[in-house]
Amino acid sequence: LSGPDAFKQRDVTAQAFAELYQNQRAEFPAECRNADYERRIQAAYPIHPEIFDQLYGGWSTLAKFQRTRGVLRLMAAVIHSLWERGDRAPLILPSTIPIEDPRVQSELTRYLSDNWAPIIEKDVDGPNSLPLKIDAEQPNLGKLSATRRVARAIYLGSAPTAAAAHRGIEDLRVKLGCVMPGESPAVFGDALRRLAGAATYLYQDGPRFWYATQPTVTKLAEDRAEQLSRAPDKVADELEKRLRNNLRNTGSFNRIHPVPHSGADVPDDLETRLVALSPDHAYSKEAGNAAECAAKAIQESRGNTPRLFRNTLVFLAADKARLQDLDEAVRKFLAWDSILAEKDTLDLTPFQVKQAENQKQAADSAVDARLPETYQWLLVPVQANPQAPVNWEALRLTGTDALAVRASKKLRNDELLVMSLGATILRKYLDEIPLWRGDQAPVRQLAEDFAKYLYLPRLAGLEVLTQAMCGGVEMLTWQTDGFAYAEGYDEAHQRYRGLRAGRTLTLAPDDPGLLVKPEVAWRQMEAETPKMPVPGGSGATGGTGTSGGAPGGEGGGSTGSQTPKPALPRRFHGSVKLDPTRVGRDAGRIADEVIAHLAGQIGADVTVTLEIEATLPEGASEQITRIVTENSRSLKFTTHGFERE
Repeated sequence: LSGPDAFKQRDVTAQAFAELYQNQRAEFPAECRNADYERRIQAAYPIHPEIFDQLYGGWSTLAKFQRTRGVLRLMAAVIHSLWERGDRAPLILPSTIPIEDPRVQSELTRYLSDNWAPIIEKDVDGPNSLPLKIDAEQPNLGKLSATRRVARAIYLGSAPTAAAAHRGIEDLRVKLGCVMPGESPAVFGDALRRLAGAATYLYQDGPRFWYATQPTVTKLAEDRAEQLSRAPDKVADELEKRLRNNLRNTGSFNRIHPVPHSGADVPDDLETRLVALSPDHAYSKEAGNAAECAAKAIQESRGNTPRLFRNTLVFLAADKARLQDLDEAVRKFLAWDSILAEKDTLDLTPFQVKQAENQKQAADSAVDARLPETYQWLLVPVQANPQAPVNWEALRLTGTDALAVRASKKLRNDELLVMSLGATILRKYLDEIPLWRGDQAPVRQLAEDFAKYLYLPRLAGLEVLTQAMCGGVEMLTWQTDGFAYAEGYDEAHQRYRGLRAGRTLTLAPDDPGLLVKPEVAWRQMEAETPKMPVPGGSGATGGTGTSGGAPGGEGGGSTGSQTPKPALPRRFHGSVKLDPTRVGRDAGRIADEVIAHLAGQIGADVTVTLEIEATLPEGASEQITRIVTENSRSLKFTTHGFERE
């Protein structure tokens, strides 16, 4: 363009850039907000003023650089290269200088030492350079060539000051040299972070960035991380340590077995446990994947002996697709950790030590974040009924809790881990499986049954079963919904010892006692209950009555062959200690949940007594003595009053 159209294009471009700098004030240097910066753009058009600031600033300090001729030679090469390519950028910015062009690169390196050319090719601009690789891997960066443009801007602003005390350019100035109207500064900020984390010759100190001829510790860390890929034992040890640390919170599991080498490392116990498989046994959706095979082997045997208690194990496995990312993060952490351990031997500068510490912290956080993302599969053996085959369910874990807590929640939500078992449900399993051994079921044997058989509920702990047993014995309706308990069976006399039902009971999982079928228990109780004499019996009618009549003496024609109906409980007595600071609350609950049910029975005679016993180590004052005595009298308390020792 020429004439008025050229000036119009210039003014439109200058205004667009000025508005960008005004609207995104926090992303650019302060001088860009001034009104005269728009005039500077107009005066330098079609070259951005930042290029001239860099050339007349840092580059002019080089001994060989000529302020006029050097700038003209460089810009002539830049403009010619862009014209050949048909570049349509509104302005020539530091980020659009085609450094990969040999003519341009020659003008930018002729004033520097000879070792800058390979640095440009590797970390700045070239067909195999790191910025091009990052842009290719990240589509949101690649569509703007953001990483490549960031690298060019940093090089132009920092190469001539690499040996200076105050070196590098700030991130705001990097964005100033890159962003055009219509583009987001955040994209270039992302590109800058990625480049700084991976480049060999790019240094960072807070917001300042610069290229130098000496490799950064980043390169050393990359080399060491690569070497660790040939030392899998170190990576495995670190990963196992991290996994153990995460699994310290056991959730609802009794114990956790992290990374067992074989089934011999997992005891054959009655308690439900979580087994965290080694990363070598990762899960995928392929049939016969390594995780499922390892879980089956552990579940079926303990070493060379078959496993008895197979309903006590569930398995945590790593996702095969995510394992590579976790392995990479662990290797990076170990690499940075080793560099810091050898900082004196490596003669690191304070800046390099700070950089290594920051990178180690970032790698450490990456491992902690990727570990639960990788160990996201829970493998659970299930069996619908005794005749059905055993199937393995793979459940994906989500959430932010520790791994064992996530696993516990998932199992509870899917009813694959039972925290509470009702007494009537236990009775159902006793009858339908059946779990009775004749007329009885040993307590110890039931504990083993629930630990052995996959078609029974997987209990969170043995206390779940003992609570269900106690509940079934204590029920008032034990004859229909529960069962009885006996301390043992006397073979000689064919009777159960210590038989009880409808009473409070305390059991342990290894209790030697027996659960007894209710009908069997009732027959023994009825047979051993003393019989009340029948009124008018013993031949008072001259021998005309029949012996063995029904209880109560009715039905003279009875042969006594009928089974007597079970006697219903007729009395209840209970006592409880109340919290003296919450008597109203506790008494109210007792009234609603106990007394109301008893008083609601037809003809019930319910008596409730409140007994108070108080020991006062410091003694009661005269005022307290008077108040309590008078209030007790008015409330009709039967009291023995205060006593003096």
